[in-house]
Order: sequence, then C-alpha cells, then structure tokens
Amino acid sequence: MEKPNVLIIGAGGVAQVTAHKVAQWAAEFGDIHIASRTQARADAIVGTIRDKGHAGLTITTHSLDAMDSAAVADLIRRTGARIVINVGSAFINMSVLEGCIDAGAAYVDTAIHEDPAKVCETPPWYGNYEWKRREAVEKAGITAILGAGFDPGVVNAYARLAEDEYFDEITSIDIVDINAGSHGRYFATNFDPEINFREFTGTVYSWQGGEWRENAMFEVGREWDLPVVGRQTAYLSGHDEVHSLSARYPQADVRFWMGFGAHYINVFTVLKNLGLLSEQPVRTAEGQEVVPLKLVKAVLPDPASLAPDYTGKTCIGDLVKGIRDGQPGEVFVYNVADHGDAYAEVGSQGISYTAGVPPVAAAILIARGPWDVRRMANVEELPARPFLELLGRMGLPSRIIDAQGDRPIEAASGPSAAAADPDRSA
Repeated sequence: MEKPNVLIIGAGGVAQVTAHKVAQWAAEFGDIHIASRTQARADAIVGTIRDKGHAGLTITTHSLDAMDSAAVADLIRRTGARIVINVGSAFINMSVLEGCIDAGAAYVDTAIHEDPAKVCETPPWYGNYEWKRREAVEKAGITAILGAGFDPGVVNAYARLAEDEYFDEITSIDIVDINAGSHGRYFATNFDPEINFREFTGTVYSWQGGEWRENAMFEVGREWDLPVVGRQTAYLSGHDEVHSLSARYPQADVRFWMGFGAHYINVFTVLKNLGLLSEQPVRTAEGQEVVPLKLVKAVLPDPASLAPDYTGKTCIGDLVKGIRDGQPGEVFVYNVADHGDAYAEVGSQGISYTAGVPPVAAAILIARGPWDVRRMANVEELPARPFLELLGRMGLPSRIIDAQGDRPIEAASGPSAAAADPDRSA
C-alpha cells in the first residue's frame, strides 16, 4: 500500500514535537511537508530534526497563510498530502478544515477552533464551529479527527478505555492536569499565551447533573494526591474536552481541573483586573489601536524558549467513576512526562511533548486504517486501546490504577476487556 504524504501546519513548540515524531516514524508516511506563515520557522524545525540524526530524510517546507482556506487546499494538492496535521493556532482550525474538505485530505487537530473576537462562547463549543461541518466532511469522504492532543485527546481516550473495559455506565469523569515542573522564569505560559489566557478569563463551564454549570476561574479548587507529583491543588477550569465528552456521556458529570501555583494566580489576577487580558482592542492616547492580550503575549517569553531550563514532571489523567454489574467503582488512567527527557529527545518542554505526539499517533492510525473512519469524530468516538498502546511505543506511555494496582495500560485489562468490541463507535 502506498504510504500517505503528510502535511504539518504550524511551526511552534507543539509543531516541533509533531515534526520530530513524524520523522522518527517516517516509515509510516510518504513525503513529509511542513508549512508555516513564516517559512524560516519551519526551516528551523527541520534543522533540529537534522541535528537528531535524520540527515537522510527529505522534508519540504512551505510558506502558508493558513487563514486562507483556498491556499490550504492548493498546498494540499501541490504536495499530494493525504493527511494534514494541524498544530498551528486554534484560530486557523476552520480554514484548514475547509481546505481539507475541498482537497480531499484527512484532517487532525489538537483543540477547538477559536474566534479571535470571542471568549468562552455558549457551550458546547464544538457545536459552534467544527461540528457544523460534519455533513460536509462525510460528503467529502474524508476523516477528520478533532482534539487529538493530550487534553483534549489522550484524556478522551482514557474515558473511552474506561467505557470499553471497566464500566457498564460512567457516572463521572474528572480530568486532572498538573504541571509540577519549573521553568525558572518570573512568569510564563507553557503554550501560546493568547490561547492560554483565553481559557481562563471567561466563564468556567462544567457538565454536572445533566446541565451546564457556570463558575468563575479559581472559584472552585481541591487537592489531589497523584502518582509521582504528589499532593497538588487544581482548580475547576473550562476546557475543550468537556464539550465533547458531555455529548457522549450525558449521564455523567464531566469536569476539568488544572493545577496552578499561588504566584501564577496572583500575576494572572493583576493582569486581568488591569484589563490586560482583554481580547477587545483599545486606543492609546496617541491614537494607536492595541489588543491588550496580544501586547501581553508579545512581552512574555516564547513558550518554546522555556525548554532548555525546564525541570520536573507533569501528571495528566482521568479519574473515571462508574457502575459495573450493579456495583460502583473507579479507575485512574494517567501519564507522567518529564520535561528534561522531552528536551533531550526533541528539544521541547514536556507540555509541548504531551500535546505534539498524539496527533502523529492519530495520523498513523488513519494511515494504517483503524481510525480512517471517513467522517468527523472526536477521540472518544474511536477505539482507545490501539491509540494508547501506540502512544506507549512512541514515548508517551499511560498507566491505570484499578482494583489490581498501578500498571501500564498495555498490561491492564478491565473486567469487560475480553468482551469489548474494539471497533464500536458512536
């Protein structure tokens, strides 16, 4: 079978990880292409790949305005790409998706589309953008995998694994994201500051009791005792995966918790109270129009620059509760990643690593066939075990804590694993 050409769109920290993993797994693909608004940034990523010993691999870079869907479609046709991995800003999702529909290429992204002029829109957020193109995707006969990063992405697969192998009914899903690492800077964000802050400046939406609940950021916090990173305080936060998981598991409470230190909260609060996290333009006394959030982004460190000095680990997982044979139970499925290990392997910090590896695994599963479903799907709608086991082989292993202890998921099988249908999807 002919290997599919792959086009990576984006040239930030996550894109660097994705490009390195595609290079490491080049035997799964045909020609490899990287496109960015600034081609020099894509060239720089190729240079880091060469430095890691992939000197004989041909990777072609391109300049692309990914907000122009016609330009995206044209590049797909020129490169012959059959799979597009979108690891650019969430602002380009819909134009890249439209280009894939037009040109007939499979699409993979890692987050929900965002409108630069809007923050925390009416839930479910996927219903405002990507899900509106479901019919067009199916009519085009292409596969579109949404939210195939870590969170969203791997954490969605954790919920699906619990559904397939542990429970007859899921009653709650609590996603916990803890970064116990240190970058040594006074203040910085682990990925695009503009996207990062937009998650926390609006309403926090969670799905509880069969309806959307609203809270303010940092209003609800609790302490978690987690593997490796220990006791950590995390706060109820709004996040992408809640908006698709609540559709598949409407009977369950679905919440997302993210860890923050006191220093981050203090700086964030000052910036917000001063109006510096607003996405709405303001005019200076000199008559210049400025978007405060973009100004803050410009003065903060580039997240990619944090990698060399980053130490410590992350722990991200799902605490899933449910009922099996009339009895309640729970499992915790999780990953621990090390910032130093990520830098040694691909020159990026651990947050970028956890986000950048999964879309490559998704692309491989599309290329091999199991995830080439020829429709639009969120990760929880697809068989989880092939995805999670492949990620383990790619350097992002998962573990599960159940009644039998703490084990790698490759060695684990829940009470219903033998009877589970791996091809079942919504």
